[in-house]
Amino acid sequence: MSGIEDPVDDLSVTPPKRWATGVPAVTHALTYSLEQTSVRRTALTLLNINQARGTDCPGCAWPEPAAGKRHLNEYCENGAKHINDEATTRRVTADFFREHSIAELGAKSDYWLNQQGRLTEPMIKRPGAEHYEPVGWDEALEVLAAELRRLDSPDEALFYTSGRVGNEAAFLLQLFARAYGTNNLPDCSNMCHESSGSALMETLGIGKGSVSLDDIHTADLVFVVGQNPGTNHPRMLSALEETKRGGGKVIAVNPLPEAGLLRFKHPQKARGVIGRGTAIADRFLQIRPGGDLALFQALNRLLLEAEDERPGTVLDHAFISAHTTGFTDFADHARKIAWEDVLAATGLSREEIEAVHEQVLRSGKIIVCWAMGLTQHKHGVPTIREVVNFLLLRGNVGRPGAGVCPVRGHSNVQGDRTMGIWERMPQPFLDALEREFGFTPPTKHGLDSVDGIRAMRDGTATVFLGVAGNFVRATPDSDVTEEAMRGCRLTAHISTKLNRSHTVCGDTALILPTLGRSDRDVQAAGEQFVTVEDSMSEVHASRGKLPPASPHLLSEVAIISRLARRTLGDTPAIPWEDFEADYGTVRDRISRVVPGFQDFNARVAEPGGFRLPNPVNQHVFRTPSGKAVFTRNDFTMPDIPEGHLLLQTLRSHDQWNTVPYAMNDRYRGIHNARRVVLVNPDDLRDLGFADRDLVDLVAVWHDGRERRAADFRVVAYPASRGSAASYYPETNVLVPLDSVADISNTPTSKGVLVRLEPARGAASWDG
Repeated sequence: MSGIEDPVDDLSVTPPKRWATGVPAVTHALTYSLEQTSVRRTALTLLNINQARGTDCPGCAWPEPAAGKRHLNEYCENGAKHINDEATTRRVTADFFREHSIAELGAKSDYWLNQQGRLTEPMIKRPGAEHYEPVGWDEALEVLAAELRRLDSPDEALFYTSGRVGNEAAFLLQLFARAYGTNNLPDCSNMCHESSGSALMETLGIGKGSVSLDDIHTADLVFVVGQNPGTNHPRMLSALEETKRGGGKVIAVNPLPEAGLLRFKHPQKARGVIGRGTAIADRFLQIRPGGDLALFQALNRLLLEAEDERPGTVLDHAFISAHTTGFTDFADHARKIAWEDVLAATGLSREEIEAVHEQVLRSGKIIVCWAMGLTQHKHGVPTIREVVNFLLLRGNVGRPGAGVCPVRGHSNVQGDRTMGIWERMPQPFLDALEREFGFTPPTKHGLDSVDGIRAMRDGTATVFLGVAGNFVRATPDSDVTEEAMRGCRLTAHISTKLNRSHTVCGDTALILPTLGRSDRDVQAAGEQFVTVEDSMSEVHASRGKLPPASPHLLSEVAIISRLARRTLGDTPAIPWEDFEADYGTVRDRISRVVPGFQDFNARVAEPGGFRLPNPVNQHVFRTPSGKAVFTRNDFTMPDIPEGHLLLQTLRSHDQWNTVPYAMNDRYRGIHNARRVVLVNPDDLRDLGFADRDLVDLVAVWHDGRERRAADFRVVAYPASRGSAASYYPETNVLVPLDSVADISNTPTSKGVLVRLEPARGAASWDG
């Protein structure tokens, strides 16, 4: 597309912001939106986004207020940018692919690829070809179906989804995969919140959060740990503002001072436009990466000691006795946590931790929110189990204003899992599928994202189907991942826009363009809607409002249904044609398979939809003991040898998942560059580097192997001592495929041991 240049790094730095949102956020949102599309289309998308009968934001999974209590502008800066990025009037046509070879596209940046616009017709790269070429839908789907029929085993195929997929398409994809004969259903949750699910399933019996938006508003104390709401889920700041206005307190725990947690200027309130806004964090604990386990272990020891001093006044003994197991073993272990270990792991002072403890004692209702700052460490699962211990001690689980709150970053990643997108779905779900559809689903556990890459690398998986997302940029170990994808016989991606995954091709490669969340979806039975589930288990409808980007697009439901019909034939007898014609028929089947979805069509027709029941809130814990589980978690901390830093990968403010919308990180003061690494100025001095030096990042792993990401500018930044931060996906190359969290298999993207070296040239891999 003419006029879109691939940006060149031209770094400029301004002081980090001390507050988030306000009028500048509105300005940036509208500027980006109007660059992508017309005033009329921008108005149509923004007036409908997150409304009760409108379009669910395709961005984050933060919930909306109840229907009737929503603002006319119920969206954030990044939500506005994201939906209008999808609603763009720019188009990628067959002429574009004739102009640009796959190799040429592979050399372009993520920003440039995204800016080309919406995909408009199916494309195929045939074996040996250097370009994609147009292909009809029938041929494209037959090529894919024929390859699936040809495999010696269904387990040679991978069916990947990102959290942008709606519930109906997710349910049909897992149904297709299981009817085909495999549980190979990796998803984006494997890379982000799998540690949350693992820890919560073990301790509480359900892998979801337990709180509602009203709980956030009425809590006495909210911990915000390892997350940056001002960028990743900005509407959370509105909820935290309500916490503060109701008298509650907020404690932020993070290696970087994030603007949104310092002060929030609500753009729809006078105090946020002409006033100073609201200070969010009452305390900011600038913790070292990976020190959160030690912090909560210290808090738990302090609570036990406070109970010793004032028996019967600190812990909730009635709750512990009636609803938990494992307390004695946990308590014996917690009392032995050494303060010298805690202070070394956290980088905090004992006074800081004890001040938080005093705030905890003054608070009756406590919520802990967290995101990837906890989950993407090797000890992510024990850390979250320790958070659960902390809440259980004072009965802060299963009652109003209290509970666990994993904050998920993708619009329907939680719904995908509820619909069965998991390689290890429990047997009752598989039994329900069998009763409803008359076939026996496979019981052998499938492959998650990391194991799927290993299988492609080793040649035991040869067909990859990705539904939404940008797999090769979301996953670790970029060189290994891309080589594995190129080793496949066939790769296919159901997508709305161009991304790097389309340039990393198997022998045969397909681009299958689909409707976006903002597009009207009309099928044989009339206009359709899809449903999503947010971070707090609210299920609601989403209706597109715009004419489709091309007459050649099919919906995700239609593509999956047609592919399943071609691949499986009539065995088993599943009415794929009916599902494509009327999504209500899909929801009817979901209502009989998935717990909590009875009368699905009727309940989701209500404004705002409905909330799924969470047994934890009735003190029902689906663990083997039937009780919540206290766990014993061995102390651990990252080992950082002298001369090294612990790097966390993160996204910039002007970025959505793997896609930068601009080359800036406005709140952190980074402009016109992405290959930067943020380091505490005292660490820079000790390491012998100066601000703006050009360095290579060299990741060092336990097996002695090293990975290198070349040509990064050092920026002196108020990061915690001993740490560094840099943007993904540029730094995914540093995370080995085999460096994963214990139990959850999540890549350790927040715990990358690196040293800085003067830049020596192009990126390389040192084996």
